[in-house]
Amino acid sequence: MCMKIDVLTIFPLMFQGVLTESLIGKASKKKILDITVVDVRLFSKSRHKKVDDRPFGGGVGMVMKLQPFYDAIKNISVKRKSGFYKSPYAKSCVIYMSPQGKTLNNEILKNLLKFKHLILVCGHYEGIDERVMCYVDEEISIGDYILTGGEIPAMVLIDSMARMLPGVVKEKSSVTNDSFYNGLLDYPHYTRPAVFKGHKVPDVLLSGDHKKIESWRQKESYKRTEERRPDLLKIK
Repeated sequence: MCMKIDVLTIFPLMFQGVLTESLIGKASKKKILDITVVDVRLFSKSRHKKVDDRPFGGGVGMVMKLQPFYDAIKNISVKRKSGFYKSPYAKSCVIYMSPQGKTLNNEILKNLLKFKHLILVCGHYEGIDERVMCYVDEEISIGDYILTGGEIPAMVLIDSMARMLPGVVKEKSSVTNDSFYNGLLDYPHYTRPAVFKGHKVPDVLLSGDHKKIESWRQKESYKRTEERRPDLLKIK
């Protein structure tokens, strides 16, 4: 299965490297991911390709205009009878990367895997004309802080979700054992040498007893969650 992702941004060069290196780049070469970065400025009807304007009612900063984003979404979609726009793919979702959205977590990522097509809208300045929300299915945030724009949050969403797609990460257990995947933090990891400046690897990991190792890892996962993120245990 190939997941199609269109990213709408006014700074397309920000995505160079991020989407072509490491596992994301490999996933694209394997046709597991098909990512297109769309320059919203190209859809501006302004003579100078302007994409922002002063806010109605006054105030500081500039607001991104509705028209370029509307036409960009329309360009990669077909019209619904309701007047909204939907991707030509069987399942699609338009997401606005916004600090006012739901905080990104593993459950949201798992739900996004149900879609075959994502359209990620990256805002800037004071935000986008609120009427863009008529064409948005979800608002997603990556935390309670403000960045210069939605590009980095879009990269975070793509990276965190892509590694869940079959074939992106070589070992499936590398994903299912990760922190948060099953509601707990990951257990500690060690590699060679077994002793470094007096710091030893736990004996159980050198025992070769896989049942004892698995039991140790489960206990350490729970212990680490209890110590560092007890709020996750309350959710359970």
